[in-house]
Amino acid sequence: MSKFVFALISFPNAVAGLRSRATPIRIGSKPSDNSSPKQARAEPMANATRKAFASPDHLGAIDLREALRERLTIIRDEESRGDEETHMARLRVISEKIDRLQSALPRPVDPRLAHYLQRRSYDKALEFLESL
Repeated sequence: MSKFVFALISFPNAVAGLRSRATPIRIGSKPSDNSSPKQARAEPMANATRKAFASPDHLGAIDLREALRERLTIIRDEESRGDEETHMARLRVISEKIDRLQSALPRPVDPRLAHYLQRRSYDKALEFLESL
């Protein structure tokens, strides 16, 4: 199987809009003097993410993960929903705790995690933290 492909192309002729004869041109990458068989490889994004966010074992990350789990527990608590005022108060308290923990995270904070927390996409933030 050939690495190169031949294709016919035409260039407009300056005389009365005529076209020149088709010329075969190679399409594809051609090794040259400045190419190397050993190409540089980019670091996988997963590793870059782990480095960007101080450490998944950092106390701030652990506390935030636990607070996000607690929030889900409160939301899923059918019995608590019976008393709407108490339920909303519990959600307000955990939301304030999440805000405090978010501001206490070590810098730099991964941009995706920061985005999830700013938009209050807490389920996605928890999923992100658990994937580290």
